[in-house]
Amino acid sequence: MDIDAWLWWLIGAAALGVGLVITAMPELGMLAVGAVAAAVVSGFFDGGAVAQVVVFAVVSTALIAVVRPIANRHRAQRPQLATGVDALKGRQAVVLERVDGSGGRIKLAGEVWSARALDADRAYEVGQEVDVVDIEGATAIVM
Repeated sequence: MDIDAWLWWLIGAAALGVGLVITAMPELGMLAVGAVAAAVVSGFFDGGAVAQVVVFAVVSTALIAVVRPIANRHRAQRPQLATGVDALKGRQAVVLERVDGSGGRIKLAGEVWSARALDADRAYEVGQEVDVVDIEGATAIVM
């Protein structure tokens, strides 16, 4: 049973694709694309073994060199639209019950939140505006 080279390349691409799904390493996907390109060279253009390996290496390296920095740049960017507790950080709130290092209540984004002063020695009185610097669980940390 003689299997053509292009089929071996496709089997390799499929194995790399499975590896990509299991490990979530995007580089394996780029290598799989290189293997598909080598299969095309083998099947459609009757390229020899050297041409197939060169195409595999060039396509895989080019994809890794081009796509990886773009993906890393996108991964490092914070989302433009903050949601959840991230959207509440930096907002102003109004003190409803005295807030100090041990606790209190504020009105934040139309909801009543438990709050604690960032500086344990500070206290904020009813009606005073405070800034939310962090959220820990269901407690807003204010200053």
